Amino acid sequence: MDLLIHLFVGLHIVGIAALLGGYLTQLKALGGQGTARFVPLMLRGAAAMLGTGVVLVSLNRADDQNVDNAKIGVKLALLIVILALVYVKRDEEVVKKPLFALVGLLTLANIFIAVLWT
Repeated sequence: MDLLIHLFVGLHIVGIAALLGGYLTQLKALGGQGTARFVPLMLRGAAAMLGTGVVLVSLNRADDQNVDNAKIGVKLALLIVILALVYVKRDEEVVKKPLFALVGLLTLANIFIAVLWT
């Protein structure tokens, strides 16, 4: 069971890397011409995080490990907001700076909650 859990943790990290990586690739466009957009990689990364996160919670509960429901709830809420924003605005050529910055801040918040909330 531990191997399976570690596999999904790795896939979860790949998802966050895709979301954050897609965001970071657009920062130059945001600063230069103000033409940043939500790239498909960001949507796929957020979806991967959601899927692997659900599997991780399920696997940990099946293995009788302790799951912090408050932490998982906060991370899920942030991820749903990120997914909704990226999904709704995915076809727009230009995303407004405050909305684009919000997705970046929520992504970073999700990362720091995962690492620092014990």
